[in-house]
Amino acid sequence: MRYGCWVDALARTPDGAPVPNIELLAELGYDYVELSLAPLTALSEAEFEAVVERLRRAGIPCEACCIFYPRTVRLTGPDVDWAQVEAYDRLAIGRAARLGAQVIVFGSAGAKNVPEGFPYDQAWAQIVHAMHIAAPIAAEHGITIVIEPLNRKEANIVLTGAEGLKLMRAINRPSVQLLIDYYHMALEGESADIVLEAGDAIRHTHISTVPARTYPVRIEPGFLPFFANLKAIGYQGRMSIEAQTDNFREDAAAALSVLRQLGR
Repeated sequence: MRYGCWVDALARTPDGAPVPNIELLAELGYDYVELSLAPLTALSEAEFEAVVERLRRAGIPCEACCIFYPRTVRLTGPDVDWAQVEAYDRLAIGRAARLGAQVIVFGSAGAKNVPEGFPYDQAWAQIVHAMHIAAPIAAEHGITIVIEPLNRKEANIVLTGAEGLKLMRAINRPSVQLLIDYYHMALEGESADIVLEAGDAIRHTHISTVPARTYPVRIEPGFLPFFANLKAIGYQGRMSIEAQTDNFREDAAAALSVLRQLGR
């Protein structure tokens, strides 16, 4: 597997300098960095190019982007503007491609959560339609969109890997596949056997501890069946740490060691 870590490319120190986490990941030996896409779409062209240049100087690629849509681009409910959605897709996916991303994570609870009183089935159909707009644009750039099932504390639709698999099959586009996030899976009490069920539909993974969502600096019992099932399906893709820490350097180093041990 290839191991990466989510960081905030726009984070600043108190004196205004960039927080050097991208550079630290390169120093620690991570294979790639995962960046939040929605905030990068709000940058000017010059500001965005500075992020691209920073990655080049650091010597670490951005192979994955998360947070596909901001909450201001609605995908469900009575106020969806499909022209806005398509324009956003072209901007966001185009910028992801310029970063070198090969996968874009579609969790985006703020954009896709079902508004109160709105029919669930209609919202589901809207999400399918949204991916029918995004899928060919992603395909043009050689990018795969991966559906990220979330958890009921964050979202009210697509809460399990099984639901993510159902949505993926409803969309039925090669450029839309599945992500399994250990944190959301465990928080929802879903069995790691979903990995076996999904098989080669899994094109990206996330990991953190449960319930604290911290860096996996030691092996936890729940990690074992998760990794065992990934090995059983022959998964050789990416795994990103998506977590919080008060000591980035120390925890990122320890977590990479743990993941390499589990992935052997």
